[in-house]
Amino acid sequence: MYIKYKNMPAITQWASVVGKKESEGPLANFFGECCQDDYFGKETWEQAETEMQSRCIKQLLHKKKISTNDIKLFMGGDLCNQITSTAFAVRDFGFPFLGLYNACSTMAESIIISACMVDSGYAENSIAMASSHFCTAERQYRTPLDYGGKRTPTAQWTVTGCGSVLIEPVGKTAFIDAAQIGRVIDLGVTDTNNMGAAMAPAAADTIKNFLKNSNTKSDDYDLIVTGDLGAVGSGLLKELLEKENISLNNHFDCGLEIYSEEQNVQSGASGCGCSASVLTAKLLPEFEKEKLNNILFIATGALLSPSTSMQGESIPCIAHLVNIKSKKEVTK
Repeated sequence: MYIKYKNMPAITQWASVVGKKESEGPLANFFGECCQDDYFGKETWEQAETEMQSRCIKQLLHKKKISTNDIKLFMGGDLCNQITSTAFAVRDFGFPFLGLYNACSTMAESIIISACMVDSGYAENSIAMASSHFCTAERQYRTPLDYGGKRTPTAQWTVTGCGSVLIEPVGKTAFIDAAQIGRVIDLGVTDTNNMGAAMAPAAADTIKNFLKNSNTKSDDYDLIVTGDLGAVGSGLLKELLEKENISLNNHFDCGLEIYSEEQNVQSGASGCGCSASVLTAKLLPEFEKEKLNNILFIATGALLSPSTSMQGESIPCIAHLVNIKSKKEVTK
């Protein structure tokens, strides 16, 4: 589904919080907060992710110089069962809340729906947010941390991170022009340690459909940003699009940027917090500095659960796309 926003709602503020490993990577100086304690001062990993989200919300409100009462809508999610990290974080703020889950594509989903609510006039503003925590995700989806199992070369490291944006009708820096809601794509991949291969076809499908619907070419954009395909998925994405005569000379994958090779994360990074934190810490400030003018932000998600994996199911995937521009166009 292609969406062209009539009034191009603006991203007026953003915030990011990450953990210790992310603070040791190449983007360390860009994040709003780098916490050296992955427990974030709490007793459990799940409580830690809720605290990380709470800090991200507070940082956003502080930067914007507004109070909780000024927020009219909150949309977001995470990877924990029943998106409890987000629900528990929001309960302390009293925002009207719509919880969302599309795995690691949740940040793009949150932005798309928030922009729809603001563009239509139903909401004066909306926060869009997503997070992930290495320990909550690994324990839930793969191997309990205490096992110390060896990671495969195709595996990706779940980011301990959170990113949030405030969307309003009027702004100065970054505007949401269009979006493409993705389709569920499943080519039969069953390896939960090879998410990049599972998600790449969904990303390719969404990008292809957006370019067709918007009547644009890949070279029309400064960057085509994918969320967390990693090394394996990024390579497959380019191969798939080349078969459609679409080149990706301007590709940027958040999963390949947040960690360095020395950090031993195999194929790169993943998690809702991967694309959310890189978008808010690295990419949106580039609009403010006038270094970026027009990007496609495509967050990808693997729609599996531990139950479906143990039942031998393959991994259905999805990718949602947001077109962000530096200038607001007048609709005639």
